[in-house]
Amino acid sequence: MDLLNTLVDKGLRRELPTRDEALAVLATSDDDLLDVVAAAGKVRRQWFGRRVKLNYLVNLKSGLCPEDCSYCSQRLGSKAGILKYTWLKPDEASKAAAAGVAGGAKRVCLVASGRGPTDRDVDRVTRTIEAIKEQNEDVEVCACLGLLSDGQADRLRSAGADAYNHNLNTSEETYGAITTTHTYADRVETVQQAQAAGLSACSGLIAGMGESDKDLVDVVFALRDLDPDSVPVNFLIPFEGTPLAKEWNLTPQRCLRILAMVRFVCPDVEVRLAGGREVHLRSMQPLALHLVNSIFLGDYLTSEGQAGQTDLDMIADAGFEVEGAGTTTLPRHRADALGGGCGSQAAPEQAGCGSHEASEGAGCGSHAGGGGCGPCGGHGEPEPVDASEGVPAGAARTDLVAVRRRGAGTDLAPNA
Repeated sequence: MDLLNTLVDKGLRRELPTRDEALAVLATSDDDLLDVVAAAGKVRRQWFGRRVKLNYLVNLKSGLCPEDCSYCSQRLGSKAGILKYTWLKPDEASKAAAAGVAGGAKRVCLVASGRGPTDRDVDRVTRTIEAIKEQNEDVEVCACLGLLSDGQADRLRSAGADAYNHNLNTSEETYGAITTTHTYADRVETVQQAQAAGLSACSGLIAGMGESDKDLVDVVFALRDLDPDSVPVNFLIPFEGTPLAKEWNLTPQRCLRILAMVRFVCPDVEVRLAGGREVHLRSMQPLALHLVNSIFLGDYLTSEGQAGQTDLDMIADAGFEVEGAGTTTLPRHRADALGGGCGSQAAPEQAGCGSHEASEGAGCGSHAGGGGCGPCGGHGEPEPVDASEGVPAGAARTDLVAVRRRGAGTDLAPNA
């Protein structure tokens, strides 16, 4: 297919595809799906080899968020039966993080619900970062606390934070239909503040909220312009008790096409498969590893994820390897631009810009939430969808999402 050959050539050169080309990827047929995955896989291997970076979420403060993001189980007015608790103590958070690190996680993502942190909240997170780094010196720490005020990004960086996550989530044109308590511009500004402070920026999207192909392309191109180092791709989990509870419009094939489009537009960026992979990709998750180079391990913020050992088995069975702590995540040109920051440990000399194996050819949030909320992934088979209507066949089912009852904020062991 000429389209795919063109996109591979552009991806290997880090050249931006056109919007029409990105739209064409989303419009490909199921008959062409494996060709699309194979083409995007060539770009993925060029820049990241066969490595998969593992990330682990710690929900520092759960629920009771004043923001009204329609997709989030922690939102204002949410009737979802999720865990609700205030700030974890630094030693509690460090203990939770250690479970993920023991499972192979290279990055720990510290997430707190809310519009944004107060200065006192930043003090809390600072102590938590210090506690985690004391126990695991080499682990990357990404904070996801919502909208930042002046100076807060600098304080987090000084405390040892490596990255900051704040997602754009959807296109600027449709953002107001999803959230009214803050703006798309607010989110852009927070990502830019993190970058200005020397933090590695993490910003992504949520697919499956009823958006059009144009919306998806718009938000991914906006992300490309913003130039984060990692782009988490979340797939909406329609939590009962939220306004989007009946939005079941994704298929595994659709998810793979979205991931391929993101890879073509962001060829040398850490593309992370985030919330919702288990429920929407299901048995086709291994194919997604040919498109992304990063996933979350174990549970999410407010719902259960796939068992950590199952994730590790999936990676090995698909012929990939877990990225080690001493390995550079980002290609050399991006790592050098970070000036030794997150993911930019001394780059190896191998071809592939940081790969542990020779890549073909010449040549790291994650968090889908309101304010500082994170991805709300979970288990369960979506009910049948009437393709002609794009809506669920039958009433919404409440058994499709398993609410997290273990790990951070509970007395039960985590699913790492």
